[in-house]
Parts: sequence; C-alpha cells; structure tokens
Amino acid sequence: MFGVIIGVIKTLRDLYFVKIRWRKYSIGQGFHAGARVRLWARKTLVIGKDFYIGRDSFIETDCVIGDYVIVANKVGVVGKYDHHFQYVGIPIRKAPAIRDGNYNWKGTDLLTKIGDDVWIGYGVTVMGGVTINNGAIIAAGAVVTKDVEPYSIYGGNPAKKIRERFDNKEDLENHLKLMKRFYNEG
Repeated sequence: MFGVIIGVIKTLRDLYFVKIRWRKYSIGQGFHAGARVRLWARKTLVIGKDFYIGRDSFIETDCVIGDYVIVANKVGVVGKYDHHFQYVGIPIRKAPAIRDGNYNWKGTDLLTKIGDDVWIGYGVTVMGGVTINNGAIIAAGAVVTKDVEPYSIYGGNPAKKIRERFDNKEDLENHLKLMKRFYNEG
C-alpha cells in the first residue's frame, strides 16, 4: 500500500512540473525528475518521451533531448557564455548574463542536442552547443566540450571516446532493429 501511495505522489509531482512549473517547455510523456532538479532555457527546451533526470541535476541552456534518455544525479547541461566576461570595465559578477533580457553577447544561438537512447552518468557536465548523438554513454564525472559519436562511450575531462557501446557491429544492428520494432526508434 505504501508503495502505491509513493507512486501516486511521484506521478502527481511530475505532472505538476510538466503542466505547471515547466509548462513553457515541450516535455514528452513519461517524464520524471528527481529532487531539486532545475530546468531553464532562454528560447528552446524540448524533451522527448520517457525521460529521466536525477536529483540535483539541471539544464540551463537551450536544449533538444530525444526519447529514452537517462540523466543521472548531479549532471549539469550548461551554456558556454552565460556571462559577458569580456565586458570592459565591469566585473564578471556585474556584467550582463544570458538570463538578462538585454543580453546580446555570445551564446544566444547555441543549441545543445542529446539524441535518443543516451545515458549521461553521475556528475557529468555538458557544455552548451554540443551534440551527443543517439545511443551514446557519457561516463561519470566527464566534461563534454565537443560532439559525441553515436553508440560510443566517452569519459574524462575533456571527454574523449573510450570505446564503442557494443562489442561488435552485429549487436549494434540487432539493438537498432529491436529498438525500431519495440520502441518505434532506430
């Protein structure tokens, strides 16, 4: 009985986020956010279906996220130019920031893209403007500063390719075929 009550509370909480708190963003079915998650985008935030974002994580940049994505705890998807750090004669703390309506410096056109079937591990930082392609895995603690190849595992600071996600091409092809069959993806 207790488990059912907790499930109902989680569902109502997620509905509150999708329908009220973050209603200006496009969020697909099956969305779940852990505790203390923050979402903000200047112009665009699109999240696909069956998305999970863990506690203490945040997205603070324009971003398009695919379906079946897992974002672990304490992940940050952040902009590269959130503060006008080259504003002559003004300390960075006082300089225009991307959240200001009159901000017109770098970064306003950056769009971060995260494909389908992606897993972003604990404590990862994803810099604005990069693309994490379908099926990729980002290892815990990585800092993603450049685009990530599909169905590959990346880790480190800055993140570099460690290996392919699947051990052989046949497993990848079977994965894609089954994803298309059961999830209409691939």
